[in-house]
Amino acid sequence: MTILLVPGYMADDTLWDDVAGPLERFGPLLHADLRHDPTIEAMAARAVADAPERFILVGFSMGGYVAREIVRLAPERVQALVLVATSSRADPPSLRQSRATVGKAAPSVAFSGLSKTAIATSLHPKQAGNEVLVERVRAMGVRLGGEVFRRQSAIVRSGDRERLSEVRCPTLVIAAGHDRLRSREESEELREGIPGAELALVEDSGHMLPIEAPQALLDVMLPWLERVEAV
Repeated sequence: MTILLVPGYMADDTLWDDVAGPLERFGPLLHADLRHDPTIEAMAARAVADAPERFILVGFSMGGYVAREIVRLAPERVQALVLVATSSRADPPSLRQSRATVGKAAPSVAFSGLSKTAIATSLHPKQAGNEVLVERVRAMGVRLGGEVFRRQSAIVRSGDRERLSEVRCPTLVIAAGHDRLRSREESEELREGIPGAELALVEDSGHMLPIEAPQALLDVMLPWLERVEAV
């Protein structure tokens, strides 16, 4: 099985470094490229064009929106879906406004990665002062650069709760117990809306599950993937 990994907002391939080795036992890993496109739909179309004939899909945060759009574009090609720390809700007006302002920033404005305040909010409160984790998240943004930052900040994430029933492949929803960006209720909405979906909770983590709690994430994902593989 090929696993297509879809990162979140201002995250690159290194988001998955701590889980890549164990996942590779199921087959090769591919990384969706979200750097170039101004909409969720365009990101999904690019990923589908670059993907193999059949694959398992793992979407984190914003990547969860992209992943569900991939399923809609190519339902017969997606063997299974894992949604990590994501939602089916539309961005609230306040977030849309603040990100739109960022998205309109002049290219000449220097970009040095996400702010420490923004990064700390994405982590478990006890990890907010963990300089290693904070720098790891910031470095992903630096590598992606200011142009990608402006483009991704301008993206409007529309809600798709009423379309969740269109997802028909085996689905695992994973929530973080101390996620300050996505609530447990949002994960419950995904589980309830996608036919047959399962929900798992990684209690001791903030939003950045693949970086904060990689082993706990694997402890949830691997047995589920083994069951999917056996079907």
